[in-house]
Amino acid sequence: MGRKISLYVVIGLAVFATIVSFRAARHEARAEAEYPPIGQFVDMGGVRVHAVVMGPDDGSVPDVVLIHGASGNLRDMTFSLAPRLAERYRVIAFDRPGLGYTDRINTTGATIVQQADLLARAAAELGADKPIVMGTSYGGAVALAWAVHNPGNISALVPVAAPSLPWDTPLDPFYRVTSSRLGAAFVVPMITAFVPDSRIRQTIRSIFDPQAVPDGYADYVGAGLTLRRDTLRANADQRAGILDEIKALEPHYDTLTLPIELVHGTADTTVGNSIHSARLVDRIESANLTTLEGIGHMPHHVSEDAVIDAIDRAASRAGLR
Repeated sequence: MGRKISLYVVIGLAVFATIVSFRAARHEARAEAEYPPIGQFVDMGGVRVHAVVMGPDDGSVPDVVLIHGASGNLRDMTFSLAPRLAERYRVIAFDRPGLGYTDRINTTGATIVQQADLLARAAAELGADKPIVMGTSYGGAVALAWAVHNPGNISALVPVAAPSLPWDTPLDPFYRVTSSRLGAAFVVPMITAFVPDSRIRQTIRSIFDPQAVPDGYADYVGAGLTLRRDTLRANADQRAGILDEIKALEPHYDTLTLPIELVHGTADTTVGNSIHSARLVDRIESANLTTLEGIGHMPHHVSEDAVIDAIDRAASRAGLR
């Protein structure tokens, strides 16, 4: 009897695993069909980097690089911000490694320094040797790493709602699970297979809170791309490692002398202004801070004019306009 029960359990698990794998593959295929690459690919030593380039390409305007946050892709930047900037800048929006359509650098989670190095080289390959670099949320930490470790390849820095200094809160349980070996192997495929679209839209609303999600954003951004198995694992590994990487980056902030324009909302509960930008501005002499009263974690959408103004100020301070 015990052997029969064990056999039934094994068969049941095998059937369930097959169902999970089938549903996950189907959801991944649907996401990629609905949200295919919208830019070009740059081959950086075997790593394909997905980039969208907008604006004049004749050298008449400054270059701006846009770096998206965690769980995102470059569509977050091309929804509205990049087209507006492209009226007077040459804009390059990147998918970060492992997200969107840019390859993973490794299977352990690319560090912010590794990501910054890859994107700096990709920008140069696209003709942007010393761009203004704007990063939002996690992408802002990548932008900071770019400024610290590639100072010769950046003209000015615009971190928006960016983590920059160490914090005390523990890693979210979701990322603790999905970045673990067992979670990556067993939980991640079930998320890909079974998370409904309604849950995705709820998550988007929470990211924008207390502001409303812009009309059309949820249909445009391609959140389903983040629910692909490899992307979930890459994103989880990056989130699990960022605190230690910020701690390693922090001692180098005193070396920064380039123009820095920080932008942060006072109602941001994802990356608190009082923990990060409000303290960072006192650490770096060349930094200015624009504080947005009552604004949450997505200023580059809900306070787009303020972010564009910050980029314009950075360009002027760098002598680019």
